[in-house]
Amino acid sequence: MLSTQEPIPPTKVALREVKETCLITLYGRSLQSRWPNPILPDRWAEETVARLDYDFDRLKVGAPMASLVAARASQLDSWTRDFLAQHPESTVLHLGCGLDSRVYRVDPPATAAWFDVDFPEVIELRQGLYPARASYRMVRGSLLDLGWLAEVPKHCRTMIVAEGVFMYLSEDAIKRLLSRLTDHAGRGQLAFDAHPHQLVQKLAGRKWNVRGTGARFQWGLGTASDVSKLDPRLGLIAEQRAHKLAGMRRAPWSVRMLVRAMNVVPSLRIMRCVLCHFARA
Repeated sequence: MLSTQEPIPPTKVALREVKETCLITLYGRSLQSRWPNPILPDRWAEETVARLDYDFDRLKVGAPMASLVAARASQLDSWTRDFLAQHPESTVLHLGCGLDSRVYRVDPPATAAWFDVDFPEVIELRQGLYPARASYRMVRGSLLDLGWLAEVPKHCRTMIVAEGVFMYLSEDAIKRLLSRLTDHAGRGQLAFDAHPHQLVQKLAGRKWNVRGTGARFQWGLGTASDVSKLDPRLGLIAEQRAHKLAGMRRAPWSVRMLVRAMNVVPSLRIMRCVLCHFARA
C-alpha cells in the first residue's frame, strides 16, 4: 500500500566560503560510502546529501577527494573511539563539525558529553538534518569568539577534534584558540589534520581557493613536532601521512598511486593527521 504522506521537500542550502566547505567533505563521504568496499560506511552522509537542495556537481568531487576525506575521517574516528574507550566519562569537543556524522559513527557512551560546534548558520542547517541523542549538544559559535565555551564542562578530560578546520585559520588564531581550549579542559588529547606549510604557501601565491567556494588556506604545519609551537603544552603522540592512512588501503588503485607519487615531491605533499596530548603546566 502506497503511503499517503507528502514527500519532505529538500532543504535549501545557502552557505558561502568557509561555511560551504563542509559540503565538500559531506559529499565526499557520501560518494565513497556507496562503493562496494567503502573506506568509511556513512549512511548518514548519503541520507543528508539526498535531503539537500544543492548542486553538488559544482564541487567536482571525484575519487581522489572522496578517498582522502574518508580516510582522514576514519583515522580521526579511530583516535576518538580509543580515547573514549579509556575515558568513557570524558568530553568530546568537535570543532567546525559542519555536517559530519562523527557522533553517530563513533556512537559514544551516554556517560560522555559530546559537543558539536560550528557557525550559527551551519548548526541551524544541521539541526534540521540530524536527530537528537543522549549527552549530545550542537553549539552555535565562531572559533574566533569563544563565548560558547562556557557551555562546555571545565577541567574535564577532553578529546578535541578539528577536521578540515585549522588550515582556514591564521597561526595566531590557532594559538589563541588552543590556549583557551587547553586552559579550559586542563588535560586530554587533540586530533586534527593539516597540510604542509610549503603547499599552503604555494597555493596562496597562486590565489587558489577551495573548489570555487572562495575559502582559502591560511596555515600549514611544518614537521609534526612543530605542534609544540602552537602551544607548549601540546606533545606529539602520532602522525599519519595521507598515503599511510589505514583507510587508503581501500581506495581505488589509481588514487593510492597518485597520493604516493605526490608524497615524493615536498611541494606536492598533502594532508596528514596528527594526534597530540596536553595537560596543565
